[in-house]
Amino acid sequence: MESIFTSPEFQMSLLLFVALGGYLIASRINQSAVIGLILVGIVVGPSVLGWITYTDFVAGLAHLGAVILLFVIGLEFNLKDILSVRNGIIAGVGVIIPWIGGYWLSLLFGYDMPSAIFIGTALTATSIAITANVLKELGKLQTEAAKAIIGAAVIDDVLSLLALAISTDVVSGTVSAGGIAIVAVKAVAFIVIAGAFGLLVVSRFMEHLDKTPFAEKYPEFIFIFAMMMAFLYAMLAELVGLSAIVGAFIAGVSFEGVRLYQSKNLKEGAEYLQIIFASIFFVSLGILADFHALTPEVVVFLMALTIVAIITKVVGCGIPAKLSGLCTKDALIVGFGMAPRGEVAMIVALIGLETGIIGQEVYVTLVLMSLLTTLITPIVYRNWFYRGEYSGYDKNGTCIDEGK
Repeated sequence: MESIFTSPEFQMSLLLFVALGGYLIASRINQSAVIGLILVGIVVGPSVLGWITYTDFVAGLAHLGAVILLFVIGLEFNLKDILSVRNGIIAGVGVIIPWIGGYWLSLLFGYDMPSAIFIGTALTATSIAITANVLKELGKLQTEAAKAIIGAAVIDDVLSLLALAISTDVVSGTVSAGGIAIVAVKAVAFIVIAGAFGLLVVSRFMEHLDKTPFAEKYPEFIFIFAMMMAFLYAMLAELVGLSAIVGAFIAGVSFEGVRLYQSKNLKEGAEYLQIIFASIFFVSLGILADFHALTPEVVVFLMALTIVAIITKVVGCGIPAKLSGLCTKDALIVGFGMAPRGEVAMIVALIGLETGIIGQEVYVTLVLMSLLTTLITPIVYRNWFYRGEYSGYDKNGTCIDEGK
C-alpha cells in the first residue's frame, strides 16, 4: 500500500488536486491564481500540514513547469522589443542597488562579511516567471512596462550570474578579472548565438517543413520539435551558467514569428502544457518554504530583508525606467515587476549553503524572502495598478499619466 502513495501517478494526482484548491482559494480572495497556488502550497507543505515535501519528483516537475512557462511567455515577444539600451540600464542599476542594500543590512544585523556578500548577491536576482504570468493573466504582456520588465529581467539574469561569480571568488579569495570576463562572454554569446540560430535557422526550418506532405500527415511533428528545442535551449543555458528559464525564453522569442498552416499551433499546444506544469511550479514555491526553521531573531531580519529587497528593486529599476521615458505608473509597474526573487534567489541560496558560505539560518531566510517578494507583486498588480475596469491605459495600450 505504501508503494501506491509514493508512486508517480499518485503524487502527480495529488499535486494537481492541490493546484485545483489553489484556484478555488484565489477565486474566494479575488486574487491572481499564482497567489492561490503558492498559498495552498504553504498549507500542504512542511509549514502547516506536511502532506507534501519538496522531493526530487516535485522539484523535477516544478523545473519543467518554469521552463514551459517561460517558453510560452517568449512566444509573445519579439527579440528587438527586449534587448535595448533602456532595458540594460534598468537591469544594471537594479542589480547594484539591491546588492548594496542587502550587504549593508546584513552587516547591520551582525552577519559576517562572507554571509553579507552572499545575501547581497541573492537580492540582485529577478524571477520573471511570476510577473510574466500575472501580466499574461491580466492581458498586459504587450504594454511598454511589460516589455521593459521582460527585457530587463533577461539582462538581469546575466548580471546576477556575474555577481554570483564575483561574490563566490571574493569570499574564496580567488577573484580575477579573467574569470569574470569569461562568465560574461559565455552568457552574452549564448543569448546572441542561440537567438540568432533560432530566428535564422530553426524557425525557417519549421516553416519549410510545414509546407511538406509529411507535416500534413503528422501535424503534431513540428510542435514536438519545438518543445524539444525549448528544453535543449534550457539545458544549454544551464551549461553556460544561466538559468534554464532564460534558455526556454530565448527559444520562445526565436519562434515567435513562425507561421504554420498545416501543423499544430505552437502557442496553443504549449499553453496546455503550461496549465499543468506551471501550476505545479507555483505550488512548489509554497512547499519549499518551512516556517518551522524561523526564530524570533530571524523573523525580524527576514522582515527587514524583504522590505529592503522590494524597495531596492522598485527604486533601482523604477527610477531608470522613469528617466528613460516611461510614465510614473509604468515605472512603478517595472519596479514592482522586478521585485520577485522566486526560484532564482533560491538557487543562489542553495549554492551558498552547499559551498559552506552561508549557514542554514541564512538559507531559510533567503528562501522565505524569495517567497514573500514573489507574493507581493501579484497582490500589488491586481489590487493597485490594475484594480477595476480602468487600468490607466488607452485602447492602444499606451499609459495615461497626466503627471508625467
